[in-house]
This record gives sequence, C-alpha cells and structure tokens, in this order.
Amino acid sequence: MAATKVYIVYYSMYGHVEKLAEEIKKGASSVEGVEAKLWQVPETLPEEVLAKMNAPPKSDVPIISPNELAEADGIIFGFPTRFGMMAAQFKAFLDATGGLWRTQQLAGKPAGIFYSTGSQGGGQETTPLTAITQLTHHGMIFVPVGYTFGAGMFEMEQLKGGSPYGAGTYAGDGSRLPSELELAQAFHQGKYFAGIAKKLKGSS
Repeated sequence: MAATKVYIVYYSMYGHVEKLAEEIKKGASSVEGVEAKLWQVPETLPEEVLAKMNAPPKSDVPIISPNELAEADGIIFGFPTRFGMMAAQFKAFLDATGGLWRTQQLAGKPAGIFYSTGSQGGGQETTPLTAITQLTHHGMIFVPVGYTFGAGMFEMEQLKGGSPYGAGTYAGDGSRLPSELELAQAFHQGKYFAGIAKKLKGSS
C-alpha cells in the first residue's frame, strides 16, 4: 500500500507555531508507513509591515497552494491566534479553497489543529473551536487529541498550552518559546493523528 500522506500546514509569524509543526512532523513520521510533510501558507502582509512588527524572515519550508491539499490523506492545520480566532493569513488561505469545496475533494479526510496564543486567556480553546467551522464546511473529520496525552494534560506546576483540541503554546511577549512539555504534546499529536489517518486510508 502507498504511504499515508500527512500534511502539516501552518502559518507562523514569530516561529512559535513552526516549532510545534516541526515536532508534529517528527511524531507523524514515527508511524510506519506515514510520510509527513511541512508546508507554509502564503504571507499576506507586505515586507515593510513585517519589518515594523520585528517578524523574522520565513524559513525555507515550501509554500502550499490550496489545490495541493487534495493530495494529502490527512492534514493538521496550525496558526497563531488573533483575538481568539485564527490569524487572517490562515483564514485568507482557507478562503481560497472554494474550488476544493465545490468538488468536495477534502470531504472525508481527517484534520487536526494546533495553535499559539499570547496569554492564558488569549484563545487556547476559542481558536481551535472557531476553526472547526472551516473543517465542517469541507466535510473533513476533526481529530482532536483528547486526553490521549495522559498526565501531561493535567500539568499544573508549569505553564502549558494546548487542550483536548490540539497542541498549543504560549508566546507571551514573543520571547517565550514552546516548552519541552508543549513540544512533547505536539509530537504526541502528530503520532496519534498519523495513526488514525493511516487506519482511515487502509479502510477506504
């Protein structure tokens, strides 16, 4: 059987979401028979604006086009929050998937979500919750991580992003990078999701 293709598609302005994406890819790739690939969505802000926002240069991860989503057997979407919802850059990308919606090319594919917020009340649950509407309209199967991460989901002694919806991190003022525990949950999400995507592909 051909390898199960898992795409990790994300937008990251300051690198926090990208760090999670890299761990999710490692987790997905650890599942035998799964081929995981990182993709970025296009930037919508001009270079001069990004410079004023002190955003670092983008990595060399390839930019995905909407139609390329159809090639995946499963997709995990990642983005930072803006006022409790996904960043406009990612919303603009999803807004461009109308052609896929008309032809129902994403229907039945499993999808996951991961994210970054600035603070504890900044959208660790509202960001993924509001993003589920995008998946629903495409007929995708939302795969939450639930409490499969075990004891790490109940950590109270250290700051930890993420929720049953998916892996997450806190960026704070931008200087805080994902913790080892947050990265571990991202790895777990990738592995867990890839296992489900593989099963779904095998039963189709």
